[in-house]
Amino acid sequence: MRFPAFWSRAKSGPAAAWGWSDTSPEEARAAAADRAAQIAAGIRAGQRPPRHAGYYPDRPFREPVIRELADASGEVAALVSRNAYGAEILNTSDALFADIDLPPPPRPGFLARLLGAREPVRGGTSPAEDAALARAAQWVSAHPGWSWRVYRTAGGLRLLAGHATFDPADPVVAQAFEQLAVDPLYRRLCSAQHCFRARLTPKPWRMGIRSIPPRWPWAGAAEERAFIAWDRAYRAAAARHATCELVTVVGSRDVHPRLRDVVGLHDAACRVGSGLPLA
Repeated sequence: MRFPAFWSRAKSGPAAAWGWSDTSPEEARAAAADRAAQIAAGIRAGQRPPRHAGYYPDRPFREPVIRELADASGEVAALVSRNAYGAEILNTSDALFADIDLPPPPRPGFLARLLGAREPVRGGTSPAEDAALARAAQWVSAHPGWSWRVYRTAGGLRLLAGHATFDPADPVVAQAFEQLAVDPLYRRLCSAQHCFRARLTPKPWRMGIRSIPPRWPWAGAAEERAFIAWDRAYRAAAARHATCELVTVVGSRDVHPRLRDVVGLHDAACRVGSGLPLA
């Protein structure tokens, strides 16, 4: 998991860049200056900066770590960070999470509603969700001993392998992602960052919060105060929503001992079983 302790921003002509370091602020400032100079030279040569350069998928996470979860040996098994739009994210070194984006269930048209058709009911499945669940079942059938905890999110499904731990670089992880049709960007992120990720708190715009919080690290006390005010409103709205709900368990319901704390943290933070609307 790549979460540098020190960050710095530098400018060079038309270019700006962040640098990072696990060692010192000075090293982060030097790295930022070097990166800004390189980007400026590329712009002068007619190149464009790469998209997602600050987040996906090949840069360390510019996110503050707000909680760590240690295993029995004292090693950090998981940590919670805050992402660019203010949500809390669970990062794990060996708990295999898989995100599957699904199209929203089709809504009946005006004529269909006149004839008695109803809106999709929360908790009901769609053809796309049924197909994703079938792929998960097929994987478990072909790989005895596996199990998937399947959660529904506002935008699809989240699967957690509950039977064992995994290295993100293990070829079987890539095979499972392919079989399950996992989001391609998430696949690249897991490989490049050497971790798995799962959002713990709602997306703000799904709760009607349209403003964007100041991005960490804050430029000064004013930005920090602005973030604290934003976060207060965000948490008040989040208290009325859940992030996911448990749909089913495919395979054994037993959870690997090393994963029990991670599952407990995830389910509590996501308000699994609360019945609250998903966001």
